[in-house]
Amino acid sequence: MSTLEIVKAVSDEDIKMVTDLATIIWHEHFASILSPEQIDYMVDKFQSYSAVSGQIAGGYEYYQLILDGELVGYTGIHDEDGDLFLSKLYIKKDCRGRRLSSRAFEFLKELGRERKLGRIWLTCNKYNSHTLDVYKHFGFETIDAKETDIGNGFIMDDYILECRL
Repeated sequence: MSTLEIVKAVSDEDIKMVTDLATIIWHEHFASILSPEQIDYMVDKFQSYSAVSGQIAGGYEYYQLILDGELVGYTGIHDEDGDLFLSKLYIKKDCRGRRLSSRAFEFLKELGRERKLGRIWLTCNKYNSHTLDVYKHFGFETIDAKETDIGNGFIMDDYILECRL
């Protein structure tokens, strides 16, 4: 069985590795539902080195998913008002289907329980049907929807999902 390590990203090198991977993953994953211009804009706004560094300075935590020594994914979280906000969970295309997201989600549930948090919640693009199915498989329920103007003429059209701990 492959060895998956989930390691907190703390150094500048860790953050750079995550943001480099984010650029690759976002372009391969969102190409069917977002324009290349919106993907570039969102990567720069939310997944660039400066954006992730700022998020970490503001209390976010990033974890690297390392499979047999190779960085294959990452997750970003933030404790908010007694809950865990799952901001990001992304895995490289060629590594999907290996239960890595399941293992990452088990890690996040355990982290939430250790911190005595009530739920994990997230937002997911309404047209990201496969990912929505995965979250539903993990026990998430859709509780709301929202549109967020992120600037530059772009809108995030998302469902809000939660999983009680």
